[in-house]
Amino acid sequence: MKGTTDKSFAAIPTYPVVLQLKGDDQDVNLFSERVKGRPIPTMPPLNPNRIVHATQSIEILKELPLVSGPGWKFTTRYTGVVENKSGIILTAENVLVDPKGTPYAKLYSSSFNLGAKATGDKFAKVIAGPPQAKPIPKDRKPDWVAIDQTTPEQAIVFRLSGDYNPLHIDPSIGGAAGFGGVILHGLSTFGFAARGLIKVVANNDTNALKFFGVRFTAPVKPGDALETSIWEVGPGPNGTTEVTFVTKNATTGKIALGGGIAYIKKALSSKL
Repeated sequence: MKGTTDKSFAAIPTYPVVLQLKGDDQDVNLFSERVKGRPIPTMPPLNPNRIVHATQSIEILKELPLVSGPGWKFTTRYTGVVENKSGIILTAENVLVDPKGTPYAKLYSSSFNLGAKATGDKFAKVIAGPPQAKPIPKDRKPDWVAIDQTTPEQAIVFRLSGDYNPLHIDPSIGGAAGFGGVILHGLSTFGFAARGLIKVVANNDTNALKFFGVRFTAPVKPGDALETSIWEVGPGPNGTTEVTFVTKNATTGKIALGGGIAYIKKALSSKL
């Protein structure tokens, strides 16, 4: 029997955010161990076990192919360093390019390195970064709401992304960290929110999402419900609509993703 592929089948456009977790390694590996082997020039040693993912964004420059070969890579530069009494916040810019050097996505990711010290004084220098979200309109309800339900197995499934952090699989580690057990990968919640926007704003057109960014604000446990509220706040670049959004953990009532911003092309029938 010959298989067929639906013409609309495509990779979710936020997929490149997980590519650095495993790279081209075919075996299980800990991202913290990979980080240890890649010190950052001019920076003090950073403890990979005390890194918190603070923000993540992706600008989709070109649709991802469903099949690729060797030679793809990320180009990386650090574009922001902020030091305060609690630690150091680093912002990295990564561009995904194919073997010919064609860029497909630009990502900004900031990490909060708890307890890290460089100068011991307050310091901040940022040379580049992603667009920031506009405030949520206070005078009206969301234009769209996307509701999702994670499953108790969600963290196990998301390990397929290459993120084998034991915090997301070993209840004793999550308990010792004060989370009361396993918590879901932040990028899994990130993916749920992106898919929610694509569904309710763009009628499941994956090519409609051109930029997507969030701030990680509170954990989600496998099995929790998610509610993403979305407000249209103006025109975006190249025929898109700019939206501001937040993703609430409907189980706990806490905001899991704050400062949400996206540039997306609306479907004609997407309004509530």
